[in-house]
Amino acid sequence: MKCLCKSLKIFYPCFLLLFPSPLLLISLGILQPLSYIAGKKACCILMATLGNSANIFWHECPVGQAERQKLLNQKGCVVWITGLSGSGKSTLACTLGRELHSRGHLSYVLDGDNLRHGLNKNLGFAPEDRTENIRRVGEVAKLFADAGLICIASLISPYRKDRDSCRALLPDANFIEVFMNMPLSLCEGRDPKGLYKLARAGKIKGFTGIDDPYEAPSNCEIELRQINGVCPAPSEMAGKVVSYLDGKGFLQA
Repeated sequence: MKCLCKSLKIFYPCFLLLFPSPLLLISLGILQPLSYIAGKKACCILMATLGNSANIFWHECPVGQAERQKLLNQKGCVVWITGLSGSGKSTLACTLGRELHSRGHLSYVLDGDNLRHGLNKNLGFAPEDRTENIRRVGEVAKLFADAGLICIASLISPYRKDRDSCRALLPDANFIEVFMNMPLSLCEGRDPKGLYKLARAGKIKGFTGIDDPYEAPSNCEIELRQINGVCPAPSEMAGKVVSYLDGKGFLQA
């Protein structure tokens, strides 16, 4: 949407914000007034453009990541669990979160399906939407890690370049990629949500593993797979991740 401010002769691409009483925000310098009509809502211009933001600056706070980590007695990181639908990502994420909690460590699970109920509810499953979905989750995960939490992200995240983009947001050692390397036959046999059946029937298009590719990690930190044709118990897999975190020093400040 474009706003035309004729008095200033400016064509300015901007967001519009309707706010019942904008004077406080204007006084704080957050908004510039465009017009004010008595008895009606004001129309103001946000001090940022769509796309590349301008006129913004990073504000450092006296309490940083090091101080938060010392308070929590742990180091912030992102445990990124990737794999096919039905491979056990969410189960592992919740089991891992519970195990960390029992050991006195603070974590938070970012589940792909849960996030599509809110943060990513406006996204579909086209390739560009999948990329934006992962980008948003990566940015949120980065904030959790900066807060000193062990962030557990559980998403199919089928494209390697998207996962690598999330890795690039953090120091490389702070991004732990966990690959649920379970065969398609196992995942389809489980089919907890009935999605494989719908995909095979042609009722779902672009379903990962059926008619859309899954790009396996080329150099993940942890790979979990069947042993002699048997899938390890969730607690066993979570234990392997906890051991990795402990060995790398994330469970102490």
